[in-house]
Amino acid sequence: MALLSLNEISKQYDTKILLKDVHFSVDVHEKIAIIGKNGCGKSTLLQIIEGKITQDSGQRIARNNIEILALPQHITFNPQHSVAEVLEHSLYNLKQTHKRMQEIMQHADFTHNKALATEYNMLHAYIDRHDGWDLELKVRTIMQSFGLEHFAERLAISLSGGEQKRIMLASILIKSADIIILDEPTNHLDVNMVAFLEHYLKNMQASIIFISHDRYFIDNIATRIVELDNAKLTNFNGGYLTYLQTKEQMLACLMKENETLKKILKAEEQWLQRGVQARRKRNEGRKERLMELRQKVKSMPSLARNITQTLEKTLQELPKDSIKNTKKMLFELRDFTLYIHNKPLIKNLNLRIMQQEKLAIVGKNGSGKSTLLACLLHNDMPTLQAMGIHFQGEILRGDIKIGYFDQHKKMLNPAATLIETFCPNGGDRVNVRGKNMHVYGYLKGFLFPQDDLEKKIGMLSGGEQSRVALALLFAKQYDCLILDEPTNDLDIATMNILEDYLLQSENALIFVSHDRYFTDKIAQRLLVLQDAITQDKNYMLTYAKYSEFLDTQSELQAIRTLQETLEKDSHTQKDTITKNTNNTKIQQKPKKLSYKDQREYDNLEEEIQNLENHIKALEYKLSTPNEYEKYGIQTLSDELFKAKQALDDKWLRFEEISMKL
Repeated sequence: MALLSLNEISKQYDTKILLKDVHFSVDVHEKIAIIGKNGCGKSTLLQIIEGKITQDSGQRIARNNIEILALPQHITFNPQHSVAEVLEHSLYNLKQTHKRMQEIMQHADFTHNKALATEYNMLHAYIDRHDGWDLELKVRTIMQSFGLEHFAERLAISLSGGEQKRIMLASILIKSADIIILDEPTNHLDVNMVAFLEHYLKNMQASIIFISHDRYFIDNIATRIVELDNAKLTNFNGGYLTYLQTKEQMLACLMKENETLKKILKAEEQWLQRGVQARRKRNEGRKERLMELRQKVKSMPSLARNITQTLEKTLQELPKDSIKNTKKMLFELRDFTLYIHNKPLIKNLNLRIMQQEKLAIVGKNGSGKSTLLACLLHNDMPTLQAMGIHFQGEILRGDIKIGYFDQHKKMLNPAATLIETFCPNGGDRVNVRGKNMHVYGYLKGFLFPQDDLEKKIGMLSGGEQSRVALALLFAKQYDCLILDEPTNDLDIATMNILEDYLLQSENALIFVSHDRYFTDKIAQRLLVLQDAITQDKNYMLTYAKYSEFLDTQSELQAIRTLQETLEKDSHTQKDTITKNTNNTKIQQKPKKLSYKDQREYDNLEEEIQNLENHIKALEYKLSTPNEYEKYGIQTLSDELFKAKQALDDKWLRFEEISMKL
């Protein structure tokens, strides 16, 4: 039996039908991504699953005593509680469970008392299901990974909206439940936090139902995608790539009016397939290389520095096809050091941005990305000082026209209708980069139906308002577009339209984004803002793809961690030798794994080999007509997806245990 089922569920608000006789179920350990256009009813579906709102008709059936936790859209905290107290409160049930287990174990007849033994087993299973054995480590890891340790003693309500969302997400992960519901969990997280969240969710016992526009996140987490479209649900087994391939086949059977969407989806599928294959090949190579490097560094610790320098050098290499750039210079920053409220953010930046270049600015939250954009937009000191920003060095800007998209969409008037926004002087025609068009003809390319033309901007969802802002921006001619987090609140269909426009555009583009997929697809070059402000500079310029940069950083961190461990062991050995100069023999205990880890470690190598053999057999079947006709392409594809996911998990676990040796 499923954990929870919806049978023939319908829901509508006013005249808008959001769900019509839909069926949905979630099983144990499933990771389900809900996708669909903004305003189609995804959040409503989540609220019905949670039991927060009731459906108009149909049945919601859940197992007895099922626990469901949801990341709310509107967050409230006890006004008296600090961040540490909010998280401490999240542990209440688990702490009570541990306490009761200790009480049972102290009973003299515990092993012979059937009632106590049954209760003990239930409590043990509860802690297992909630990943709740080492509570102190769990809280510390989550707080550090979400950047909350610096706020531990501050009142939760005193923090920004993004920081409060991180606290609530941390609270939910600490509690755990049978089903966890997450609505856009990666918003307000930087890329390191997203990577931690991915790893954490993949290893949770809970079933996860989530809405996200982050396509790498969906591809890495989802075991199933459910699309909500026209009040109906469609299931797609596997991750985002499988969804694209199946969706493309479905669209091929529909009418010609879907040609534009079909074309965009086809390009998306081809791009992602190349990217996934490249990433998988890179990841497999990285695992092998890391194992080899570990052995080399263990035998020769001096190699670590050379390996680190080699990896760093690969990020700084120019593309093989790079030639001297003779295009017009739009911006030049010379010895640029940036401060906000006297806090240094960027140090000694030297950068040229040329005509038609597509530059992504990436880095952790608070590293100065949006502040740097403000300097490019307003390079006059009085305006910047009024914003608490000042800099040393020079910003040179050519005679250029800049189009700007900000996260808050300040260019929109909430009281104006859609048609008034695009035709402020009346009529129904709009000038699009010198071409006169009917306003609906232009806006349907941004997925607006004709009925929406009379809607007020303030009545649109956040994602729909983002679509309006982008449509306004793209209607005009600019030398350079500056976009601050353009993918926030966008649905995947709109992101495809945005990417298609940016890839074809001859404008220069400077953008800030935490979205790895979007950045990989659009950026030609990265400006990476880093932490080490004490160095001569704290940034890196690279032509690597963002995911490649992050992979290399992961390798560098693994080597540095190994180097630190070896150095620590070396100092320990020297101290031991010094203490034993009197020829007193002290036997050092070798580092030992726990019994559970040792058993797992002993079996991992064979399990990895078996999975690799299984994957080769499945790939052979998929490439052989007689085989895939016999077993079915979809069945084999699903099995291959699960096997590769399992192999990734085994390798990750192998690396984790290896680090303890």
